[in-house]
Amino acid sequence: MKAVILDAASLGPDVDLAPLRERVDTLEVHRTSTTEQSRERLAGAEVAIVNKVVLDGATLEALPGLRLICVLATGTNNIDTATAERLGIEVRNVTAYGTASVAQHTLMLILALANRLPLYQRDVAAGRWNASPFFCLMDHATLQLEGKHLVIVGQGELGSRVATLAEAFGMRVSFAARPGNEANDRRPGLAELASSADVVSLHCPLTDDTRHLIDAERLATFKPGALLVNCARGGIIDEEAALAALREGRLGGLGVDVLPTEPPRGGHPLLDALGEPLNLIVTPHNAWITPEARQRIVALTADNLRRWQAQWSGA
Repeated sequence: MKAVILDAASLGPDVDLAPLRERVDTLEVHRTSTTEQSRERLAGAEVAIVNKVVLDGATLEALPGLRLICVLATGTNNIDTATAERLGIEVRNVTAYGTASVAQHTLMLILALANRLPLYQRDVAAGRWNASPFFCLMDHATLQLEGKHLVIVGQGELGSRVATLAEAFGMRVSFAARPGNEANDRRPGLAELASSADVVSLHCPLTDDTRHLIDAERLATFKPGALLVNCARGGIIDEEAALAALREGRLGGLGVDVLPTEPPRGGHPLLDALGEPLNLIVTPHNAWITPEARQRIVALTADNLRRWQAQWSGA
């Protein structure tokens, strides 16, 4: 059996691919690939292993020997799944590989924003501590998390892990109802919780119901000085509206690990604002990248291969 990895570089150079090599006769590894290159590189392969390379319908039609696509991520939006199903090509993804990594990153953003780290680091770099009339700087009021209210949108594995970590800091945690399903959900909706939240953290998928879930109208209902963190998907918040609220002092801090277009080759207003004296953190979609999480992707993909092989062998 021949398998081809189209974009191994997306896993990093330190990941051990041995668990995948053990499952197949031949493993061909490419650091990066375009959609056009994938047609040639997948010729003769039964298994495609891919992270973000787009495998569209025309590409899949051109690969009669392809039987399985293993996606090195949770999202499968880069695969034409309808065409794959029609052609009998199974698509398998991986989930829950980065729970600890993303939860840790989320708490890092919350802690850094609560302690106004971007502002104090800017002050120290500008020499303001050196010129202080006494031993410390206290120009930016910090937020003690103990006793504060954290509202989480998304009560899956990630949101639940963030809740556990936040509770260790003494925070009171509420989960919002699933957006778009508030009428059938016993949990209060975000509209009800927003005004009492000291911190709002997003851990839900990007859907029609969550796109711009946090917009100018919703931000106007936030508790003054609340912190907003998005380690889910770009576009769940209206970033420009959030930036305006931050500049106007209505939002106390904004931390995002995701943007609507990644990488943001055309720029983005949040990136432009990083030079301003704002309590703003933008990280490059790297909440998931601990070595442990990336190696777990390989292990879970090897499990997907094993189960698929067992299914086809009748075991």
